[in-house]
Amino acid sequence: MHKIFTTRFFAVAFALCLFATKSFAQQTPIGIFDQHSDVGSVKKKGDVKYDAKLQQYTISGAGTNIWANTDEFQFVWKKVKGDFILRTNAAFIGKGIELHRKFGWMVRQSLDGNSAHVNAVVHGDGLTSLQYRKTSGAVTEEQKSAQTFADVVQLERRGKTFTMSVAKNGEMFGPEEKLELDLGDEVYVGLFVCSHNADVMEQAVFNNVRIVSPAPADLVPYKRYLGSAIELLDMTSHNSRVVYQSPKSLQAPNWTVDGKSLIYNSDGTLYKFNIATSTPKALNTGAAKNNNNDHVISFDGKMLVISSGDGGPSIGYTVPLDGGEAKAVTKKGVGASYMHGWSPDGKYLVFCGERGGEYDVYRIPAEGGPEERFTDTKGLDDGPEYTPDGKYIYFNSVRSGLMQVWRMDADGKNQTQITNDDANNWFPHISPDGKWIVYITFLKSEVAPGDHPFYKHVYIRVMPVGGGPSKVVAYLYGGQGTINTPSWSPDSKHIAFVSNSDWLFPVFPIAKN
Repeated sequence: MHKIFTTRFFAVAFALCLFATKSFAQQTPIGIFDQHSDVGSVKKKGDVKYDAKLQQYTISGAGTNIWANTDEFQFVWKKVKGDFILRTNAAFIGKGIELHRKFGWMVRQSLDGNSAHVNAVVHGDGLTSLQYRKTSGAVTEEQKSAQTFADVVQLERRGKTFTMSVAKNGEMFGPEEKLELDLGDEVYVGLFVCSHNADVMEQAVFNNVRIVSPAPADLVPYKRYLGSAIELLDMTSHNSRVVYQSPKSLQAPNWTVDGKSLIYNSDGTLYKFNIATSTPKALNTGAAKNNNNDHVISFDGKMLVISSGDGGPSIGYTVPLDGGEAKAVTKKGVGASYMHGWSPDGKYLVFCGERGGEYDVYRIPAEGGPEERFTDTKGLDDGPEYTPDGKYIYFNSVRSGLMQVWRMDADGKNQTQITNDDANNWFPHISPDGKWIVYITFLKSEVAPGDHPFYKHVYIRVMPVGGGPSKVVAYLYGGQGTINTPSWSPDSKHIAFVSNSDWLFPVFPIAKN
């Protein structure tokens, strides 16, 4: 179930963001960062290489250590104010020389070697820790993580609280390490490499590098929105590229069957986004106004089913893929309808319908007609979607306590729970080759089982369609609108999703409207 999104993002905040970025930037920024420099009395000069196609950073750094009263390392950085979430996947290149060579995220008061700082660091011997120097020139202290050899490193600041979260690739974050420390509002944040040997140069590679400005505590949901980034995730490498950004709320990208475009919604309008040119074009949906993020492309690629609530509860419409007059499918006056799936033969639509205060899965002919109720348990059943062979419908249900992924036969029979873990799992999408299920996971500590709000720490996970363990393929800040509808590429090699932040970086394509 979803709401209609019409509130505009604060343009002034976005303009200030761009001004702040430009005021500290070099003539040629290094990806999302402003500069790089050696910190401390480094004997060998470090360097940073940025691969714009992969949005990947390779950092070469020397330096004796980051410890005791002073530090030496290579640092790629930008100046940042306020709260933030820093996240990256990273790995050393080569076997290395020293067991205590280091890479990670660094937050510093200054670029002086003895500056107060906090860093989330992975060592060459696997030690992963939260290190900090409370005041300039003080002795460095450390909190060790139970996780060793972390591949994913996240460092978050909320007020004066720093939180480190780390994981092995494919796993969810483990226990956090927290620290209370006031470094001032404006700090240097960035990635670092230290060789732990003045005469040695070490290298590390960093993917999925994000600096996120999270929602402020006073943000009112569905009244104010953060900016959005459309990302394309390679399902083999798990490297994700930002391909488009907007200060507005962008939601629910569907991949067209020709692989060339994405369909998404923003401010009640549907857009067709050309991936090659990074340009969106508004779609005409006729009488269907205020469209929400429940829109799905038919298997033959010719039609859309959309959900629109112009002045009332959402109802379902069909419309040609390139736009045209919308045809109502579900009826007004019976309750809200949120459209989620086409049958492969194009004859039926499945949706989440609110009828008498209950939200259940329904089927209806694509041309309109009588509804068939497929679920009748107490609580929310949502996100129904057909498998490419038409044999099953996957959906998510809160019936077992937490939100979990379920499956039923195409006629609604044999409803079976597929996931069963300690999180809330939403919106299962089956790959076009029929081999994989991708879905979004919310933390039960942040979100109630029956809700999927904006601006939370979420995971995108994948599991074999025949059963087996799930693995994380993306760590992000998002939620509502991230992956509500089918977003696999037609070759099953990529997915499209939306992440959120109050800061947008002009090194990636940014909407002008």
